[in-house]
Amino acid sequence: MSFENLNEQQLAAVTAPPGAVMVVAGPGSGKTRVLTQRIAYLLQEQNVAPWRIMAVTFTNKAAREMRERLQHELGEDLRGLSVGTFHATCARLLRREGDALAPQYTRDFVIFDTDDQKSAVKQALEDLNLDPKKFTEGRMSSGISAAKNVLITPADYQATDHVGEVIKRVYARYQEILQANNAMDFDDLLLNTVLLLQRNPLIAEKYRQQYQHVLIDEFQDTNLTQYNLIRRLVGEGGNLFIVGDTDQSIYKWRGADIRNLQRFQQDYPEATTVLLEENYRSTQTILDAATAVIRRNRNRVDKSLRAMRGHGELLKMEEAYNEGDEAYRVLNELRSLMVNGYNAGDVAIMYRTNAQSRALEEAFIRAQMPYKLVGGLRFYSRKEVKDVLAYLRVIQNPADEFSLYRIINVPKRGIGAKTWEGLRAWAQAQGWQPTQGLLQMAEQTGLAVPFSGRALAQLMQFAHQLRHWFALSQRTSTTVADLLDTILKDIDYKNYLGEDTDEGAERWENVMEFRNVAAVADDMPLSDFLEEVALVADVDSLEEGSSAVTMLTLHASKGLEFPVVFLVGLEEGILPHSRSLQSDDPEDLAEERRLFYVGLTRAKDRLFLYHSFQRTNWGQTNATTPSRFLADIPSEMVGGLAQAGQRRQATKQSMSSWSSGWNPSGGSSGNSRPSPVPRPQPNQHGNRKRKSRATPRKRGAPKRVFPVWRRP
Repeated sequence: MSFENLNEQQLAAVTAPPGAVMVVAGPGSGKTRVLTQRIAYLLQEQNVAPWRIMAVTFTNKAAREMRERLQHELGEDLRGLSVGTFHATCARLLRREGDALAPQYTRDFVIFDTDDQKSAVKQALEDLNLDPKKFTEGRMSSGISAAKNVLITPADYQATDHVGEVIKRVYARYQEILQANNAMDFDDLLLNTVLLLQRNPLIAEKYRQQYQHVLIDEFQDTNLTQYNLIRRLVGEGGNLFIVGDTDQSIYKWRGADIRNLQRFQQDYPEATTVLLEENYRSTQTILDAATAVIRRNRNRVDKSLRAMRGHGELLKMEEAYNEGDEAYRVLNELRSLMVNGYNAGDVAIMYRTNAQSRALEEAFIRAQMPYKLVGGLRFYSRKEVKDVLAYLRVIQNPADEFSLYRIINVPKRGIGAKTWEGLRAWAQAQGWQPTQGLLQMAEQTGLAVPFSGRALAQLMQFAHQLRHWFALSQRTSTTVADLLDTILKDIDYKNYLGEDTDEGAERWENVMEFRNVAAVADDMPLSDFLEEVALVADVDSLEEGSSAVTMLTLHASKGLEFPVVFLVGLEEGILPHSRSLQSDDPEDLAEERRLFYVGLTRAKDRLFLYHSFQRTNWGQTNATTPSRFLADIPSEMVGGLAQAGQRRQATKQSMSSWSSGWNPSGGSSGNSRPSPVPRPQPNQHGNRKRKSRATPRKRGAPKRVFPVWRRP
């Protein structure tokens, strides 16, 4: 195996001796290559069997890339090699050790997504007679997740105030509901794996013997539960290879604990440390600006990033009048970039909060400039997709009461809330889940049931359909696509969506796109297919080589890169966020600085920084102050119309960009300021409202510019 393409630091990491190894990888330093080459080195040079290696990443995209690179480079059978996310890895382990999960779970447990979790928390609040307005689902969910991230079970939960007491009660009831549905949420996958290994030393030892080399990507983003999982899988003297960077730790809000790097150094004092400082992504000017910002943080591993692509152009910093002017300045700059050879797909616009996309979207709609919103309209969150998923989930796991509740009257069957509650109560009295009750109704002629008339007829029809689908799913020749086709035909879902309208047609296209996903799964078992779908992340569906500008939050930008990056809304209260400015924990402000650093280092060639003179938030327009982080960038690295600290007044010149909206042909749209264009509003299914085909678009009216979701 050749290491000719590795630099000196990368080679030192790849060939590091056995034991614990910490690789501190700066942005764009080739950490994915290092991880891949480390695995190749173990396989070919150290003769380690594939099934003795476990590599854990934070996204499905990273896992796929790693496996594809290995397959391309080695061209050999990699069966048995474990490469996946924490959640996928834990899900596989829990299913293998299903017997040890009893009696709380079986190995066929389902994974509840965010909406399912919300439903379960709401049910827990209702069961406990708690006011959902006072104790909101969001607050309860956050408290439960925070507890699980630090290995706290309901029995271990220590409340310090009244709200804590309520969270403790809701947490306990929530877990009972999940177990009754044979379901785990994402946090449970991690927590239950740690508990399983903790309570079953022989199982833990089995996996320590099997996985003699454990490699962890993005180690700085691990939480306490994940760190405990790693420790139990590796043991005291095992071979642990971690790659991380304290400067890119930006997920504290979802449990990431930057102190895990310190814990690693304490637990493995003899660990080999390697710095990756040669950057293959950005120019030296971008790196120097980013380094100047991040060096103001404490408790970090200092690095001297060296660009392999030269100095490049200066950063451009502009002050707009307001958020609307900011959006049009971005568009005008984009026009100039495209004239000079860049494509729209080369460009990303990043912001601190999702709400900031509004002004940008309106400007892009007006200009008929295509764009895509990462995390804006998640495909798997569309109502029609969640409907068909719920059908499959009920068939895979009859105990999933939430999915049954979703589909029992979709399409409309005349089964209302009263009938549902009656079914639920009757089934519980018999010791069954509602789905089991329906199956018993279909199988046992003359079974005594508390229903009659139309309600009984509708329930019986649905029960017989369920029985048919269950039987079909048990045949080894039935693929997920076959099962889905049968369900869609039996319930006439196409007609239910109303294909004779544009909205219905678009929704049916989404169902067919989901059907394509199922077809690609080929002979994958239904349980595995549903698990893959549940583990998909927003950023994994980002289409490469797209012809549309990408809009996304700074948090969603992690791990991505673009030739051109615009960072907008760089003002106090936005970045850094107001919460960090009001916090007593200095780590909150430090994380905001790291978030800005991550945004800066996504850029390959050009970097544009924008802040506004005033901004409207919560219905109020107020003057703003440029972000303190901008003042940390040396002035010699910055060009543009306005640098940090300059405050321009609202003059005709500062508003000139409003009068010349960009259009695809590069011309002006007029000499007067246009009136605001109403933004298409989302309907209940997450799609933009569209007129039916029976209402033709007026001659000369602009066509709809929101792109229909397409799977890459």
